Amino acid sequence: MEENKPQEPVTPKKESLLDKAKKLFRKADDFVDDKVDDVKKSEAFKKVKETYEKAEDYVEDKIEDIKESGVKEKLEAFADKVEDKAEDTVTKMKEFGKKAANKTADKLEDLAENIKKKTADEEKPENL
Repeated sequence: MEENKPQEPVTPKKESLLDKAKKLFRKADDFVDDKVDDVKKSEAFKKVKETYEKAEDYVEDKIEDIKESGVKEKLEAFADKVEDKAEDTVTKMKEFGKKAANKTADKLEDLAENIKKKTADEEKPENL
C-alpha cells in the first residue's frame, strides 16, 4: 500500500537571468538565420549577387588586360629614364654651382683688389 503523504506543491523553478538571456539569444539567432535565408531567396539578392559577380569578372579581365599590355614594363622603363635624367640634371647643377662659386670668388677677389688699390692710392697723398 502506498502511503498517502500530502504532496508538496511543486513550485516552478525560477529561471535565472542568464537562462532567460540564453533563451532570448537562441530565439534571436534563429530569427536572424530565418531572415537571412529569406533574403538569400529573394529576387533582389539574386540580382545583386549576379551583378557583383559580373563586376568581379570585369575587374579581373581588366587586370589581366593591363598585365598583358606590358604597362608594368613600360612604367619601369619610364622610371629608369626619369632616374637617368634626374642624375644628369643633378650632375649639371653641381657643375653649374661650382662654376658660379668660382666666378663669384673671382669677382670678390677683383673687388677686394680694387678696394686695396683705392685705399692704397688714398693713403699715398697723406704720407707726403
